[in-house]
Amino acid sequence: MLSLYSATGRNVRKAPRMARKHKKAGLSTRAVHSGEIRYNEYGSVTTPIVQSSTFIFRNIDEIKQLAKGTNDRFEYGRYGHPTQVAAERKLAALEEAEDAVLFSSGMSAITTSFFALLKTGDHIIITDDAYKRTLDFCKGSLGRFGIETSVVKMCDYNAIKKAIKPNTRIFFSESPTNPYLNIMDLERLMRIFRKTDIIVISDSTFATPYNQRPLEYGIHIVIHSATKYLAGHNDILSGVVLGKKKLTSPIREYLKITGGVIDPNSAYLLIRGLKTFDLRMKRLNENGQIVAEHLEKDPRIIKVYYPGLPSHPHHDVAVRQMNGFGGVVTFEVKHNIKYALKFLSKLKILSIGPSLGGVESLVTHPATVSYYRNTRRERLQLGITDGLIRLAVGVEDADDIIADIDQALDAC
Repeated sequence: MLSLYSATGRNVRKAPRMARKHKKAGLSTRAVHSGEIRYNEYGSVTTPIVQSSTFIFRNIDEIKQLAKGTNDRFEYGRYGHPTQVAAERKLAALEEAEDAVLFSSGMSAITTSFFALLKTGDHIIITDDAYKRTLDFCKGSLGRFGIETSVVKMCDYNAIKKAIKPNTRIFFSESPTNPYLNIMDLERLMRIFRKTDIIVISDSTFATPYNQRPLEYGIHIVIHSATKYLAGHNDILSGVVLGKKKLTSPIREYLKITGGVIDPNSAYLLIRGLKTFDLRMKRLNENGQIVAEHLEKDPRIIKVYYPGLPSHPHHDVAVRQMNGFGGVVTFEVKHNIKYALKFLSKLKILSIGPSLGGVESLVTHPATVSYYRNTRRERLQLGITDGLIRLAVGVEDADDIIADIDQALDAC
């Protein structure tokens, strides 16, 4: 168990260890206890919200010690604060990573990492069904700085290998992806990159540390939009980068410059949400599987995409490397936007919204929510059909989720 930490991640004050050295604590125990500022000045059972932009010095000697690097402490909120570091330590424990760096959003985590690790003349490879905004950033913004991007088809391992250039610095992909939940075979992927100096980054937001730990397969950096399953309550924005310190340290330093730090209150809410992470993921995995199986049997549904179904193209890979398949179920109703929107309008329990991973079920129509700027032809080329629906199940009773979907289909 950890107490106060400096922005560099080193101990300021130690607390007793939580578990015996020979036994690793279980996931739920780590979710509740890891990283907590347990023995704080106030004796509070919860980690305090240290709502301060500035941390004062007791005397001039403390300033001198800080300048010499002999006294690790907090000095300014942009460089780190106690609530942030407690959350980082908890996330590192869940992912079993050496270090974690928290950001104010998932996109801030991605963009800051790229800027910290890339320079003019470098080349990045990204898969084609990565998050739309990540693709936009790579294809648009990075080019302005002389950084080249190659987009390859997800799970086309020959194409990935052929895309490598002498100046390739990063390979980036997601697994599972949005919205079709494609699964990257991490063992096969790392056989391509293991003997290279290329940094392999996996956005594991849809999997979470509960269902998949890419670091165990040799992936160098894992990124999560902590907004989703990790915080779990649809009430904050946050992102996290996890991996070995030799890779996370330059990212942390760049964060101090760019300022995308998470605020203390959001860090506290993230800590609170993580305490029920294990419990929530068990329920979300269960609900996702039940709902997916029900939808696949419904003749009114054209197609269901869920890694837990044998019909999913990457089901075998998912079974081999995942502990569960998450709470996102994507399906297609009639290839007609009016029909799809009418279906959404008839839902009573499920709310229409673009996010996922919270306790409330959310449903969205990618064609009109995420890709409304694209023409229909452009959308279809990307695989975004008129009747595509993405459902992010919550922790409600699965029978109630199913009943709501059935009554909405009946009303169409």
